[in-house]
Amino acid sequence: MPVQAPHAVVLIRPHRFTPNPETAADNAFQVAAHGDPVALAEAAYQEVTRAAEVLEAAGITVHLFDDEDATRPDSVFPNNWFSTHAGGRVALYPMYAASRRTERRPDIIEMLKEQYRVQDVIDYSGLEYDDIFLEGTGAMVLDHVSRIAYAARSRRADPVVLERFCTAFGYEPMAFDAADADGTPIYHTNVLMCIAADFVLIGLDMITDPHRRQVVAQRLSGRRGTRPVINLSPRQIHDFAGNAIELEGHDGERFLALSTRAAATLTAEQRAIIERTCTLLPLDVPTIELAGGSVRCMVAGIHLDARLPLPEGVGPAGLEPTTTAV
Repeated sequence: MPVQAPHAVVLIRPHRFTPNPETAADNAFQVAAHGDPVALAEAAYQEVTRAAEVLEAAGITVHLFDDEDATRPDSVFPNNWFSTHAGGRVALYPMYAASRRTERRPDIIEMLKEQYRVQDVIDYSGLEYDDIFLEGTGAMVLDHVSRIAYAARSRRADPVVLERFCTAFGYEPMAFDAADADGTPIYHTNVLMCIAADFVLIGLDMITDPHRRQVVAQRLSGRRGTRPVINLSPRQIHDFAGNAIELEGHDGERFLALSTRAAATLTAEQRAIIERTCTLLPLDVPTIELAGGSVRCMVAGIHLDARLPLPEGVGPAGLEPTTTAV
């Protein structure tokens, strides 16, 4: 199966979407919603529905779950509370905002166990009681090939749990400070950067320490320095050009899923680099972007091997996945 680009994803279709007031304080990408809340929720519902259809038409397997709970305004962003990893491993994460902690859904984990080979579930959510948070692949951007976890420091990416995750899952932590033009820290690393198999999108100029910026750029370019690092401007980052994810269809074609707003900000030169190995796949999600996240935040990639049908007369081994609370 693909290492960097998953071919299956989880999407959550919200019925009661609204930008979350509890997360607005440190999310400079978030915009207060105005107008009819019912119309806003319906627009978000339709945007996820259309996104799922576009992804499926590209040959990407979509597991679509509905959420009708009005107390979970950010449930459309599942990549913050769980991630999946080669070798059958799943991680559950501690969430900063109390309103987001009920987004963790046992039915989604059960689906993963039923349809994919899950050997181990490591649950970090208990660290919420110690005010320690790491919001999944929002707080981290993972290079699955080079085994590096990039993380912009914030209250949502605590270095203690980052180290614990990296030790357990076999990644090298690469933490740095990043801020926008107003000096506001970047709240989630995945709005700043996207790692694809053959290129990287990143707002390098937003990494505040020049030396650290150079180190990050060198690591992203690969051991031989051959992977293009596309430097996005602060304006492009604001328009969610860094909040993208590479996915793979059933026929092996790779796609870069991003929002139409993000795609419109790319220069001709940047598009040319991407399109050497990827097809741009814009998704129209302007309502969801009001909540301060875009396509990457909406997509929880599945890096697990699918279960194959057992031959007739052959039963399962009887081994159940283990869950470890941390």
